[in-house]
Amino acid sequence: MGVMEKIKEIEAEMARTQKNKATNYHLGTLKAKLARLRNELFVEQSGGSGGGGGEGFDVARNGDARIALIGFPSVGKSSLLSTLTSTESEAAGYEFTTLTCIPGVLYYKGSKIQVLDLPGIIEGAAHGAGRGKEVIAVARSADAILIVLDAGKEGLQRHREILERELETVGIRLNQRPPDVTVTQRKTGAGGVRFASTVPQPLLGPEPEKIVTQILKEYRIMSADVLAREEITVDQLVDVVVGNRQYKPCLYLYNKIDMVTIEEVDQLARMPHSMVGSVAKAFNVSHDPKEDDLLKQNLWKYLGLTRIYTKRKGSPPDLEEPVVLSEIRKGTTVKSLCANVSSELLRDFNFALVWGVSAKHTPQRCGLAHKLHDQDVVQIVAKTVKQQQQDKAYTLISQAANDKHAKKRLEAKKQKQKRLRG
Repeated sequence: MGVMEKIKEIEAEMARTQKNKATNYHLGTLKAKLARLRNELFVEQSGGSGGGGGEGFDVARNGDARIALIGFPSVGKSSLLSTLTSTESEAAGYEFTTLTCIPGVLYYKGSKIQVLDLPGIIEGAAHGAGRGKEVIAVARSADAILIVLDAGKEGLQRHREILERELETVGIRLNQRPPDVTVTQRKTGAGGVRFASTVPQPLLGPEPEKIVTQILKEYRIMSADVLAREEITVDQLVDVVVGNRQYKPCLYLYNKIDMVTIEEVDQLARMPHSMVGSVAKAFNVSHDPKEDDLLKQNLWKYLGLTRIYTKRKGSPPDLEEPVVLSEIRKGTTVKSLCANVSSELLRDFNFALVWGVSAKHTPQRCGLAHKLHDQDVVQIVAKTVKQQQQDKAYTLISQAANDKHAKKRLEAKKQKQKRLRG
């Protein structure tokens, strides 16, 4: 029996099993087996290590953040890309107009956001239907996902549920955070699985330790310590054990609302993490890429971007070109700001002076761990020469600087000799 047949058999057994306290242990075991088989199937199909989707489109990473446009064919993704950016993406009245990944850049609040228009996916994309594997591979590399839906088709065809299921199948969790669970394997085989929790675990049934032990055995983990600091489900525990899940913020855009009634628009707008709009009628989506609108505001919020203005001592802050930090990528602390500007600035950091919302008083002297807010002004103060000399790595740093200077002088001498000979 192949992997696909085993998966279908387990799914059928789960469908006919009633959910109650008596069957909780059995369902937990089935979910663990199903997750393991799906992971094996992805490894087999992609020839990789279970990353979840094979090779994606060859698109260089650019800008402060990356957004992937995902949706069924002919929902308005290409028109949306052309509206948000200056990139022209072919749009037509028939399906599968876009056959490859088309990148564009959205300039908003001093940041550069890369927007990727991906081919429309269909049901079964997680298993390679259409170009689903390539689309999903790009989605895993994005900082956030914008799912574009047709408001006129959503009521009958339930595209939102299908897309969520396809992405969940390949290990992408939308609008969730990683569960606060730690699994530590012990090198010695003695002791078995020990489970501890700081809160009650009603979702794991009356015997949570028994379920945890069985799930870990499915992944051949016989000796480990498991600590849960929050209430979790069986699916969340499986995600922690597998370890290759991606947690992405996701915004749902219901396009073409000019084709449905006002009651349907109101119902769609009340869905979680959703907004309504019309690219053709410029409702909540401006036709001018430089003009602010509700879609750009929501994208900024979901990407977790923060503008930081820098200043030199005795000079006014530079309000023209902010340093844009991302909560998703490197965080929004002073350390992230230094690393974004220069590795040498981080190495020679002494303290920072901060003006803005995050400061308790103006200015506030802060360390590397201070969390910055949007539009804060920061002045980085480097160590003095005397402080740098007290550093243990000062000798190595000085030697590296001298070697670099000597190398430049040698190259300049060679070029001068070459010019004289010529």
